[in-house]
Amino acid sequence: MRELRFKSADELAHAYILVSPSTEERGRAAETLAAAILCSAQGSVPCGRCRDCRKVREGIHPDLIRVSRLSDDKGKQKREIMIDQIRAVVTDSVVLPNEASRKVYLIEDADTMNIPAQNAALKLLEEPPKSVYFLLCAANAQMLLETVRSRCAEIVCSAREDEPDAEACRLAEEFVKRCAEGDEAALFRWCAANEGLDGTAAAKVCDCVCALLRDMLCRRKSPLGMSERQVYELEQLTERCLGMLKMNVSVKHVFGLLAVDGIRE
Repeated sequence: MRELRFKSADELAHAYILVSPSTEERGRAAETLAAAILCSAQGSVPCGRCRDCRKVREGIHPDLIRVSRLSDDKGKQKREIMIDQIRAVVTDSVVLPNEASRKVYLIEDADTMNIPAQNAALKLLEEPPKSVYFLLCAANAQMLLETVRSRCAEIVCSAREDEPDAEACRLAEEFVKRCAEGDEAALFRWCAANEGLDGTAAAKVCDCVCALLRDMLCRRKSPLGMSERQVYELEQLTERCLGMLKMNVSVKHVFGLLAVDGIRE
């Protein structure tokens, strides 16, 4: 992905879709673009040094508002972003920024917005309040309505020229296949054989597993005999393991958790 820098904030579109199968890659691009929008320096943005850029980097800027899937009463993340969440954005969008001259709404996993939520966003994307910007992060932009896509500039993000890590994808497919087969012994052997991966490689595998499972939930790929609930719970488990790896939890511990909980009843 090209470096996101602009001669001035005036170059920026009011809404972007940031596309990547990697949660980390699209999150990094969103942070850079949010910093560019909120940057208070003169000239090229983001400068990376001003108060606004630093606050975006530290995750504490009050004018960067994140919207993500809510959790249910059991603490599990819901499958969709709901219409009430987007209605709340519509209401809040007319409120003036707290510190910067602009405000940014970052919608994580925007491709999980259900149809009513996407329809609620249309008017806002077409005629946003002055100085309000939108960043829609998506693993697959095709899951968004064409009317939503047409109102946004699209940026494809990838650390490797848009090509997924072939080895990580191969291991991800092996893992999901063993989970689908329900063979606990085979799953334990797979996890034991791969627990020697370094943290970066293990995170890539988990990222690929999540992408594959989302494709199954959206019926782009066969669920290999698993029920929708099994696929969803396995995706949630893998997302949790990916978060643990980013917190430097050992690969052996994480893959041990996948071995124990990977087969869903």
